[in-house]
Amino acid sequence: MRREALLAVGIAALAVAMVVSATAVPGVLSEPTEDVRPSRLDVRESYVDARNVTGETVTLSLSSRLQHRGGTAENVTVVTRAIDADTGLVKTTEQQSLGNVSGDRDVPFTANVTVARDGDYHIETTVYADGRVRTGQRRTVRNVGALTPAYATSTVSFHRFENTNTPLRAISYRIVAVEDNETTLNVTAYLTNSGDDPAGGLALRMRARQAESNVIADESTLRIGQIRPGRTQTVNTQLTVPDDYNYWLDGILQSDGVIVATESAPANLDPQETLTENETTRDVGFQSGDFEEATEAPMEEPTEEPTTVEGSGPGFTALAALAALLLAVGGLARRKL
Repeated sequence: MRREALLAVGIAALAVAMVVSATAVPGVLSEPTEDVRPSRLDVRESYVDARNVTGETVTLSLSSRLQHRGGTAENVTVVTRAIDADTGLVKTTEQQSLGNVSGDRDVPFTANVTVARDGDYHIETTVYADGRVRTGQRRTVRNVGALTPAYATSTVSFHRFENTNTPLRAISYRIVAVEDNETTLNVTAYLTNSGDDPAGGLALRMRARQAESNVIADESTLRIGQIRPGRTQTVNTQLTVPDDYNYWLDGILQSDGVIVATESAPANLDPQETLTENETTRDVGFQSGDFEEATEAPMEEPTEEPTTVEGSGPGFTALAALAALLLAVGGLARRKL
């Protein structure tokens, strides 16, 4: 029994010593306040979006997440470059500081680079920590020139006929009159508003272009009123062209003077030839005089004719003879003197 008592006393004394040591030395039982693991950085989930598209430039917005694991990464800096894919030249560079990054977390960041609206680009992201390269990523953006500028964007365009058994065009025509070697066409265009709001303030220019020469035979411009969302509006005009030629009926849709959509459809008026999509140039006996605009001859300004004295005027012959005789007598008198 005495042995067990001594053992119990020894265990109690050891426990008391441990408690005293933990109290006397701070931090012995607490977790370390600093993560001593090496930091790891990685770029994740990068997306490129086109913003602020103008006629000359486009701003490419790169949205990414910087994944951090381990200890604190100090003085983290992200450098984004837009590199021309053809020449390899750096076109734009943007740098941003993320400061010190600690803890296992993701840090979102966005970089905007503005480039010319032409060609292909590599968007290169490089991450630095304390001046050293830690990670990076490259994305490629192609055919930037195909982006439509904001000023040339409209929800109204020429209608696309889908789910039909026969090919239909957004521009059609019918012949309404044939007179004096000229044909009058009633041309109809179908315009659809694919947006969610009413759209208007547009102008539609319709023209008849002779297929082989590209000579404009006739044209007209119409103002387009409001088109409700999801609705199609038909627009009609008349064009008069010379007979026996084939034409392209061109529709040019404009918003505030900017072309937002175009469409063409053939008009076959030559009874011996049919115009198709990929037709080559051929000789059809084109006469440019058939396309000459009729203009009124300018009125001639009245001009004042110079006054002339005719030899048959009364009394002119006798006076002229007398003057000649006097001159002759004077000359003889001077010679004798």
